[in-house]
Amino acid sequence: MMKIIFKIFVIMALIFGGCSKPKEAKPEIKEKVKLTYAVSPGVAEREIVEKFNETHPDIEVELVGFTGDTGEKHDRYVTMLSMKSSEYDVLDCDVVWVAEFASAGYVMPLDEYIERDSFDLQNYLEATRKSVTYDNKIWGIPRFTDLGLLYYRKDIVEKPPKTWNELTEQAKKYMGGNGTQYGFVFQARPYEGMVANILEYIRAYGGQVIDEKGNVVINSPQAAKGLKKFAEIVNSDYVPKDIKIYREGESEYSFLSGKSVFLRSWPYIWAVKDNYRIRENVGIAPLPKGDAMAASTLGGWVAMVNRNTKHPDEAWEFVKFLAGPQGQKIQAISWGLLPAYAPLYRDLDVLKANPYFENPDFLKAINTTVPRPVSPFYLQISDIIQLEVSKLIEGEQSVEEALEQMEKQIKEAVKDIK
Repeated sequence: MMKIIFKIFVIMALIFGGCSKPKEAKPEIKEKVKLTYAVSPGVAEREIVEKFNETHPDIEVELVGFTGDTGEKHDRYVTMLSMKSSEYDVLDCDVVWVAEFASAGYVMPLDEYIERDSFDLQNYLEATRKSVTYDNKIWGIPRFTDLGLLYYRKDIVEKPPKTWNELTEQAKKYMGGNGTQYGFVFQARPYEGMVANILEYIRAYGGQVIDEKGNVVINSPQAAKGLKKFAEIVNSDYVPKDIKIYREGESEYSFLSGKSVFLRSWPYIWAVKDNYRIRENVGIAPLPKGDAMAASTLGGWVAMVNRNTKHPDEAWEFVKFLAGPQGQKIQAISWGLLPAYAPLYRDLDVLKANPYFENPDFLKAINTTVPRPVSPFYLQISDIIQLEVSKLIEGEQSVEEALEQMEKQIKEAVKDIK
């Protein structure tokens, strides 16, 4: 009897066990990857991060705000990166830091990702592509660009000057017109802004600091012509007597408050001019030519990936969005930043927000940009130029002596590159 009962129990267990539903496997919940983006955040950066996070549910980017000037930001980066910290995944970097950070092993080369995703760098302005290339590798993607421009008073000047000699003639001729006091203002204080100006003169007359092969070639007749022209203008009677302390702020105020006929500055002037009474009379043109060409120093910022990031694939995804057409369109519309991504200069939304992008003279200026020397020791090179040119314009040495000193010191600074 017990055997029969046992058999019945086994059969029932099999029947009911077979009818029960198998347990469904719980879907694996993928943990969201969190990235940090080190930047001095503005309206555009916040909007870009917000849009990226909305469209990339598996990645969350957090802005890490940086305050202080560019030099402080550079030093904080170097301190962190030299300790192999992964605190920041994506870095917002000045174009002049690219070679330094690459050679020090601070950032990750992006060539494999670019090739894998068929990311077309040919859509970027040529000078910006060169600015992120070092040792035949790509180390960042240009976020936006900047360049030197000539602004002038349309109510005073009939046609903007095409050469530096013409600028001198017009500055003398028009100074005093419509309440102006000076013919020309620019940046001549010893800092990076002055170096940007000097490089424009040197390149305009056919000179270079470092050539494509890495040779120091600053001590040349062409560079001498450019440097002589800069010193001549600094010490002329149509610029303010205190021009040697002028940075962007001083030169901006002098021009936009109606005191000067001409101004050499950056594109942001066009965005702030509406705050001044002369706004309707502001014209824009490429910088004048020297003997060789018109040259405008390239500025701007690039997105780079920390070599020690724990999430390189996700960091690259954010860089593509940030420095690609989507991110650059946002910052061009909301902040007026100049795209490094060339097709955006034909984008109707971008042009509506920045109508001067269609100005033929502005488009000419875009094509005159030249990168600063691409070197791991660029900051030392800049300091050398600032010091020796300051001595020149103070009358403490000649053009020839200044170039000899710069050649000697820059060669010493870069001797360990090769």
